[in-house]
Amino acid sequence: MTYREAGVDIEAADRLVQAIAADVTATWTDRVGGRFGGFAAGVEIPEGFDHPMMMLSTDGVGTKLDLARRAGDWATVGQDLVAMCVDDLAAVGAAPIGFVDYLAVGVLTPERDKAIVASVANACTVAGCPLLGGETAEHPGVMADDAVDLAGTALGVVEKGKALGAHHVREGDQLIGLLSPNLRSNGFSLVRKVFGDDIDAHLHHLLEPSIIYSPAVMRAIAAGGVHAAAHITGGGLAANLGRALPGDLGAVVDTGSWARPDVFHLVMSRGVGEEEMFRTFNMGIGFCLVVDPSHVDDVMAATHEHGPTVIGMVDKGEGVTLR
Repeated sequence: MTYREAGVDIEAADRLVQAIAADVTATWTDRVGGRFGGFAAGVEIPEGFDHPMMMLSTDGVGTKLDLARRAGDWATVGQDLVAMCVDDLAAVGAAPIGFVDYLAVGVLTPERDKAIVASVANACTVAGCPLLGGETAEHPGVMADDAVDLAGTALGVVEKGKALGAHHVREGDQLIGLLSPNLRSNGFSLVRKVFGDDIDAHLHHLLEPSIIYSPAVMRAIAAGGVHAAAHITGGGLAANLGRALPGDLGAVVDTGSWARPDVFHLVMSRGVGEEEMFRTFNMGIGFCLVVDPSHVDDVMAATHEHGPTVIGMVDKGEGVTLR
């Protein structure tokens, strides 16, 4: 009995590594240390930090991958993955400086797997961080032949003592929402349940990739006045914004201050109530900045490509109130 007869094709894995080499190394700069195909790679900390604090974030694409499988379209799942990780870093003010991914499959499929890694590499270029390496694992007998799972980890850096957070937030701070045109990568277990087999007719719309907010958020932080931030993922606006507020302050959000993209109306039409929608999805706001009122114009200018909108403010009380 050989490893190949057990379902793991080492030669095919080696060919995949060579096939993705150009995509991966295209994201590298002279700050990257190591060689492609080695056991590990590293990255230098950028200049300008006196006491750099390394920050890590890990996430996956989740069951949105099932839609990609049904559509046979893997061109954007990497953007979902990178966005989930680097935008979590952005929520604490950390700039991404490196990324690694983990791809698990039932059976290696060269064209598909190369497309997935290429999509991760393209997204890393958008985020401004190198794809330092990763792992592709074949799991025969455990995963279905056409099954795929994708996860990743982002490394970021922020000056010690200057991370964004609830301790900076003050009463009267303004909430600036950055628009999301789609569901990003959250809530797809509910989406798949309510659409059933009808989901095939809506795959193109539902597969739209997540916006990567990190570069714009870094510019907003440089503009000044950003006290805290929230990446609006699973749990929606109230739960995620609440993580950016101190215990003695709350926030009021005007849910009519932005237009909801059509995809949210589409999901609601399948029988999901508004309260559940706000508890599960971003509802059109993918990222939220908590900003000193005197810096609102500067922050909005820095994030202009994401349709920044004042959606509420910080006030006395507890929790987040959606109105």
